[in-house]
Amino acid sequence: MSFVATAPQLLSVAAEQAGGIGSAIGAASAAAAAPTIGLLAAAEDEVSAAVAALFGSHAQNYQVLSSQAAAFHDRFVEALRNSAGWYAAAEAANANPLQCLLDAINAPTQTLLGRPLIGNGADAVSPGRGGGDGGLLYGNGGAGYTSTTAGVAGTRGGNAGLIGAGGRGGGGGAGAMGGGGGNGGWLYGAGGNGGQGGAGAMGGAGGNALLIGNGGAGGAGGDGASGAAGVNPTQHVTQPDATPGGAGSPLTGTGGGAGTNGIAGQTGGAGAAGATGIGGGGGGGAGGAGGDGAPGGAGGAGGDANG
Repeated sequence: MSFVATAPQLLSVAAEQAGGIGSAIGAASAAAAAPTIGLLAAAEDEVSAAVAALFGSHAQNYQVLSSQAAAFHDRFVEALRNSAGWYAAAEAANANPLQCLLDAINAPTQTLLGRPLIGNGADAVSPGRGGGDGGLLYGNGGAGYTSTTAGVAGTRGGNAGLIGAGGRGGGGGAGAMGGGGGNGGWLYGAGGNGGQGGAGAMGGAGGNALLIGNGGAGGAGGDGASGAAGVNPTQHVTQPDATPGGAGSPLTGTGGGAGTNGIAGQTGGAGAAGATGIGGGGGGGAGGAGGDGAPGGAGGAGGDANG
């Protein structure tokens, strides 16, 4: 005995598309009817009349075949639509007794322990709630909640029962950890993988395998957060100015002395002004060099000449 697997939804879509093809064929046949039926002879001679009769006969035969093809196509589309409905009804008829049987099996443990005997745990859909545990006899744990809100951590995946895999941990929001994976089945089953951490946070731990199976992989850590922008320093002079240079001699008109160089953070001393001399004015003293982070001192003015 051979088995057939079908998708009723796809059959319904195919029936609708086939109906569109039939409409296109009907429109083409109607457009061809006017120029082909009732073809007139080109002249009144016997040859022209015979040619017109031949083409007129072909046109009538085409219209008959076109009508038969349209009727066949309509029957095919109707059969396709009916088959989609029959398959859907068969699936519903088969599913209902099995679901009722499963509900009857799970009812005692669900009532006493809050957990089904057979079946997968539900995935978490809200913050703070972990994935549901799988059935006591058979079933996988549900996935933990994955957060999209900064600072809200992902939740833990559900544990399996006797046989089954642990649920995957949920991912954390920015700055929050991912949830841990659920434990595998007591007899057989792999632990769930940990959830990915949010930006700058750790991933969740993988779930444990108890007797037979592999432990879950730990979740990946989140990307590091961006650093703060640097601030440019400003000039800051905390030392007094260095010693200025001495004045030049008024008799000889010598130049003023150079200012003392400044140390780090100190302005250099100002050069002294040159003295007024008899023969000529002395040059102003050179300003001292400024220390690191400070300007140099100003040079002194030259003296006036009297001679």
